[in-house]
Amino acid sequence: MTSLMDAVRAGRTAEVVSLLDGMTDAERRAFFPQLKELRKELRADQWTSQARRAYPALHTAGAACQTGAAGVASWLAAADMRWWPASPSVLIDVLGDRAPGWLGVVAHRIAERPLTARVPYELMAGLVRLSGCPVPTTEAYVHGWVEHTGHVWQRGDTVLARLRQDPHLAQLTAALFETNDIGSRLAWTAVEGPDSWTEALARLTVEGALDRRATVDACLARLLRGGPVADHRVFLRMLQALALTRDEEREHTADWLALAADAASVVAAHAQSVLASLALDGELTAHQLAEMSGAVLFRTEKKLVRAQLVLLGKVIARDASTSDELLPVAAQAFGHEDSDVQERALKLVERHVRRVGTAEVREELAAAADQLIPTLRKRAAQSLGASPEGSEPVTYEEVLPPAPAPVRLVPAPESAAELAEEVGALLASGGEVAAFERALDGLVRHTYGDRDALLEALEPVVVQRWWDERNPQYAFSVDDYFIRRHGLFNAAHGLELLLATLRGKVPASTLHNTLRRGTTVTGDCGHGPLARAFEARIWEVAYRLSTDPLPLLLSTPTWGTGLLEPDELVTRLDEYRRLGARVSATDFAQALLRVRRGDRAAAEAAAERAAALGTTEGMRLARWLNAGGAFAPTYQLRTAGDRILVESGEIAELQEDFPSDFGSLGRPVSVYRDRWHCYHWNDGMRPHWLALLPEQRELVAVRMLRDLSAVAVDDTRGEAAILPQLAESDGEAGEAVHLCVAYGLGARHPEDRLAAVDALLVLAARGQLDADRLGADLGQLVRRGAVKPSRLVDSARTAVATGAHATVWGVLRHTLPVLLADLATGEAATAARGLADLLAVAAECAERTGAREELPHLAGAAERRGSSRVVTQARRLHSTLVEELAA
Repeated sequence: MTSLMDAVRAGRTAEVVSLLDGMTDAERRAFFPQLKELRKELRADQWTSQARRAYPALHTAGAACQTGAAGVASWLAAADMRWWPASPSVLIDVLGDRAPGWLGVVAHRIAERPLTARVPYELMAGLVRLSGCPVPTTEAYVHGWVEHTGHVWQRGDTVLARLRQDPHLAQLTAALFETNDIGSRLAWTAVEGPDSWTEALARLTVEGALDRRATVDACLARLLRGGPVADHRVFLRMLQALALTRDEEREHTADWLALAADAASVVAAHAQSVLASLALDGELTAHQLAEMSGAVLFRTEKKLVRAQLVLLGKVIARDASTSDELLPVAAQAFGHEDSDVQERALKLVERHVRRVGTAEVREELAAAADQLIPTLRKRAAQSLGASPEGSEPVTYEEVLPPAPAPVRLVPAPESAAELAEEVGALLASGGEVAAFERALDGLVRHTYGDRDALLEALEPVVVQRWWDERNPQYAFSVDDYFIRRHGLFNAAHGLELLLATLRGKVPASTLHNTLRRGTTVTGDCGHGPLARAFEARIWEVAYRLSTDPLPLLLSTPTWGTGLLEPDELVTRLDEYRRLGARVSATDFAQALLRVRRGDRAAAEAAAERAAALGTTEGMRLARWLNAGGAFAPTYQLRTAGDRILVESGEIAELQEDFPSDFGSLGRPVSVYRDRWHCYHWNDGMRPHWLALLPEQRELVAVRMLRDLSAVAVDDTRGEAAILPQLAESDGEAGEAVHLCVAYGLGARHPEDRLAAVDALLVLAARGQLDADRLGADLGQLVRRGAVKPSRLVDSARTAVATGAHATVWGVLRHTLPVLLADLATGEAATAARGLADLLAVAAECAERTGAREELPHLAGAAERRGSSRVVTQARRLHSTLVEELAA
C-alpha cells in the first residue's frame, strides 16, 4: 500500500496502473480513504508543481478503487480533477475489467454532466464501446462527438468518411438537431465539401445511411425552434444542401409559412423564396398567400416586405380572381413606418384595383388609405376614392416623458451595523453618488461618536480586504495601493482608504504628506482637476479620521444630483460652532461648490443666517451666497480632426479662497494643450465629477466632452451612460452639454444612443433643450464625418417612438439645411448615404406636428431629377412644409 501511495504522490501513473492490476477489489476499497485524504490535501493548493504531478495518478487510482458507479462517475468528472486529469485511455484501461452493465451506467452518468464539466468525449465513447450500451444523446456527448468528428486534420480523413464509419450515426444525428448551441461547433468545419457537416449529412441521406424524411423534418423543426445566429445559418445551409424536391417543399407548406412569419431574417428569406416559387407555380392558394403576406408585411426587414409586395403583384397579374383577397392584404402595408414601402404598396393597389370585383373590397382599400402619409393620401383620394386629408390645420401637442424628480438623500444610518452593511455593498458594486455620500457621512459621524463600535461593526467587511492583517500573503504595501498610483481608481477605492485608515493601516504621516504635496492624481489631462478635487476631500477626511475626527460632513448633498440646500449648510455650520469643531478646508470648499445659489430668495435668506453665526466660515458662506449667479467663463468652439470641441477660459472665482486642488477647477480648458490620454478611464467616476459642481454642469461637460465624442468618432462603448445624469443636473445647458448629447446621438453602440435620447428628452421636458443649437451641431458633425447619419436616424426614430415629434423636428430642421447645402454643391457623397432616412424622419415629424415653413436648400433637393430615395423624401418633406403653407 505504501508503494502505491508513493507512486500516486510522485505522479508515476504507469506504475500506479501496474500496482492496481495486482490488487483485489477489497484491497482497492480499503486503499480509497487514503486517496480521499490526498485529494483534500491537494485541494488546498492545486496549482503547485507537486499537485500537477500527482493529480493524473490520483485521478486514475480513485476511479479504480471505487465500486459504486455513481461514485466513480463523480470522481471522473470532479472539478478539481479537471485541470490535471489522467488520459482517457488510462482510465478506460483501469475500468475495463468491470461488468458491461456497470460501465454503461458510468458512461451515461458522466455524459449527463454539463458542458462546463469538460468530460473528455474519448472517455465517454470508450466506455460506451466497452459496455455496448445505448449511446447517450446528452448535450455533453453530442458536443463532444461533433468536435471529435470535426478534427479531421489530425487524422487526414474527412467528416464524411468518419461519419460513414460511425455505428451510432442515426441516433447522434437525430440528437444533433435537438442539442442547444451546436451551430457554432458545426461551423468550425469547412462550409462546403466532404469536410463540411452540411454536405456530409446530405450525402449520407442520398446513400441511405440516414432517413431523408426524418432528417428534413428534424432540420425544419430546428429552424422553427429558433436559437443563436450560428444555429440559424448552419441548419439553413444543411436544409439547402438537402436540395428538397418540389413535392417535399409542398408537403412542408405550413412550416414555410411559420418560418416566413417568425424566423430569423436569413431563414425567413429562404422560406419566402420557397413559398414564392410555389405561389407562382399555382401550388399555393390565395388564402395561404394572404396568410403569409399578413405576417411578412409586418416584419421590420424592408427587403422582405418589398419582396412580398413584388410577389403579390406577380400573382395578381397572373390570376385576376385573387385580387379581392390579396389587394386588402397588400393595403396593410399602408401603415408601414417606411414611406417607401407605403408608396410601393399604393402603386401595387392602384395598378390592380380595376380588377376588384366587389364594392366592399374597394371601400376597404379606400379606408386603409387613411394610414398613408399625407402626400400619398392625396394620390389615394384620386385613384382609390379615399377621403382626402382634412383641410383643418393639424392640432398637435407634445407629450414628453416627465423629467425625473430629484431624490432627497436619506440621512446616514444611525446604526453602525447598518452602516457596515451599506459600506460592504458599496465596496462590491461601486454604488451611486447618493449611496457613496451617505456612507461617507456615516463613517465620519460614527467615528466621531463611537469609533470602537464602528470598528467592531466593520470587522466582517474589512477582514475580507487584502490589506487587512489577516491576509499577510500580499507582498506589496498599503502605500503601493493608495499612494504610489495615479489617483483613486473609483469611489469604492476611496472608501477603502478610509477603512484602512480606521484600521490603522495608513499612517497619519503618510496622509499628512499626501495632503501637503497634493493628491496622487498625475497627468495634465482635462479630467485632472475633477479627479483632484474629488480626491482632496477624501484624503483630508482620512487624515481627520486618523487625527481629529469631524462631527459630520458639511458637504453631504441634500439631493442625489449633488446639490446642497443653503439652509441645511448653515445648520451644519451652526453645529460645528456649537461643538467647537475645526472645519475641514476641502470639505467646506466642496460644500460651497454644491450649495444652491440659483434660488436667490433662499440663498439670500441663508446668507443672513450664515453671517449671524459670527464664524469665519459663516461669513465666507454669506459672501458666496450673496455673490449669486453661475460662473461665466468664456467658451469657444474649436475643431480637432473630425471632432468639434469646446474650450473654456479661466474662472477667477475658483482661484480665490479655495484649496489648490479645488482651484484647479477654474483653470482654462484647452483642446490642444491638455493631454487627453490619462488614467481616469473608470466610467463610474463621472457621476461623482458631476456632483462636484451640480449647478455648473457646463464646466464638467467641457472636461468630459472628448471622452463622449469617442462613442461616435472612435466607436467606444459606455461613455454616454452619463448623459441622462448630465441632463438631470442643474446650471446652464450650453455648447458643451449639447455637443455631448450630439455625440451620444451618433454613438456606435445602441445603449449609448439610447442614453443620449434619454438625455435629449430630459432636457426637452425641463425646458432646457436648445434645439437650434443641437441641430446645427449635429449638421456640422455629420458633415465632418464625426457622426454617421444612419446612427443619427436610429436615435431620431427612438425619440419619435416616444411621441417627441416636435422635439425631433426642432432639431432636424437645423440639421438638414447643412446637409442639403452640401447636396446642392455636390459635396454630400458621405452624408447622402443616410440623408434619405433622415429626411423621412423629418417628414414624419412635420406631418404629425403640422410644421409649415421654408427649409433652406430643401426646394432644390426636391426639384432634382430622378426618383432616388433622397429626392423622393425631399419632395415629401417639401410638400408638407411649403405647398400647404402657400395654400
